[in-house]
Amino acid sequence: MRIKRFSGETSLSETLRGGVVAIGNFDGVHRGHQSVLDRALEISQDANVPSLVMTFEPHPRAIFQPENAPYRLSPASLKARVLEVLGFDAVIEQNFTRDFAGKSADDFIQHVLIEQLGASHIVTGFDFHFGKGREGGPAFLMEAGKINDFGVTLVDAFRDEGSQVISSSRIRSFLKDGELGEANSLLGYHFTVSGVVVKGKQLGRTLGYPTANISLSDDGGLKTGIYAVRFRLDNGKLYDGVASFGIRPTVEDNGEPVLETYIFDFDGDIYGQTCQVSLVSYLREEAKFDGLDALVVQMKDDEAEARQVLSTISPISPLDQAMCFNG
Repeated sequence: MRIKRFSGETSLSETLRGGVVAIGNFDGVHRGHQSVLDRALEISQDANVPSLVMTFEPHPRAIFQPENAPYRLSPASLKARVLEVLGFDAVIEQNFTRDFAGKSADDFIQHVLIEQLGASHIVTGFDFHFGKGREGGPAFLMEAGKINDFGVTLVDAFRDEGSQVISSSRIRSFLKDGELGEANSLLGYHFTVSGVVVKGKQLGRTLGYPTANISLSDDGGLKTGIYAVRFRLDNGKLYDGVASFGIRPTVEDNGEPVLETYIFDFDGDIYGQTCQVSLVSYLREEAKFDGLDALVVQMKDDEAEARQVLSTISPISPLDQAMCFNG
């Protein structure tokens, strides 16, 4: 990964100071976020200065409302990958703690934006708030920019083709309901998960369908079922496949959801590799079959359907081209 990743406590090198900084959670890096990020890239290119993103880890709601923490659309490493594809030089993954949240808005301006980042321009959404009790808002930020000589650009909410605001919560709702096409449309690329390939019971191998198994660290927001997918190895090579996400009711496993991908036309040992799986189409719901023979018959049908679907897809956007098509 070429993009530079920093924690919030790390001092930036002189080559990255004085840049344009886009600020936000950017969970999912969806089309609404991309409108903010694209504006930051435009300003940095015009000024010939570095382009940076400041985001927050973990999601603030995980600190203040852990029982109601949102399903993460893009954990930090995957978010960094998307930001790299978009063209950013660095991402600052600010460690979000209660102490950090207790900083005053003035502290955030002086210690983070000015001293730590040396920002020349801030780009964020029109409703960005910061500081203890959310005391800092758009007007506060713009006034601070005038006083401290950095530019501020606020970007309006981005709406979809139906004039609805694109949000991470809408995408989470679509994913939970299996409405993958709608989720991908709002993202502007095919929804992608990432994880380490681990050994399972290797039942698939005995059935003629060896799978790459990934235990997702946060799986509560994805509907169980069968998906047509694009599978990217850690060396960047891309394959088509069909994936099952669920509890494998036919073989009576332990009930913990696992993403199992049968990779088409591939035979190799990838245990321990961190791989990415892009979900292209939701094929059907998970089901319990009357024995392994019936399961294999259905798996063959799933494979045929996935191959057909994947043979006809095209990129949603240039970002999608890079994420899910360039192998």
